[in-house]
Amino acid sequence: MKTQTNLIRCLTCFSTVSLGLLLLAGCQSAPDKSAGPPAPVAASAPAAAAPAPAPTPVPVADNQQQFTPIHINAGGDGFKDNSGNVWLADQGFTEGDTVERPELTITNTTTPHIYQSEHYSMTRFTQPLPNGKYIVKLHFCETFEGITGPGERVFSFNVAGHEFKNFDVWVKAGGPQRAYVESVPVEITNGKLEITFTPNVENPQINGIEIYPAS
Repeated sequence: MKTQTNLIRCLTCFSTVSLGLLLLAGCQSAPDKSAGPPAPVAASAPAAAAPAPAPTPVPVADNQQQFTPIHINAGGDGFKDNSGNVWLADQGFTEGDTVERPELTITNTTTPHIYQSEHYSMTRFTQPLPNGKYIVKLHFCETFEGITGPGERVFSFNVAGHEFKNFDVWVKAGGPQRAYVESVPVEITNGKLEITFTPNVENPQINGIEIYPAS
């Protein structure tokens, strides 16, 4: 009888232990539905890209009008000189007359053709120009046989506000048939170059005019 009782007790203990083990395994493997679905794993954020370098400023193009130097053969025809400069025929003068003396030998120049013609007795020269700074070169040479010494041709002229009084070509050039160039820096503000001529003794005269942009 005692053996049967002990057997029953052993079976009961075994069942209790087995049930406990099953319950423990279930607790470890069954998901906890009350906690909701597992939180998603956040993806690691990509590293911030380095900022692009600022563009290098591009200089604004100079929109100033490109100016080609002007060369005018006062009193004469158009031609090309030894430096490749194209000289325009006589133009731009108000009043006066022209004369050519191609037979004369002109010194103090490498381009004597300029001084073998002249415009004389004019009152004004006008040339349209973009506003800006220029160098105006005035070419003179005394070639009239009626002038035999200093003081026999004297006149004044004004180049865009720059006054030249009592100008004597003979004196400036150092004698007859010698070239002389007067360079005048000017600033144009009204869209044109104006040169006025005023006689004093005999008539004003000129052999050529050049206009260059100031550097």
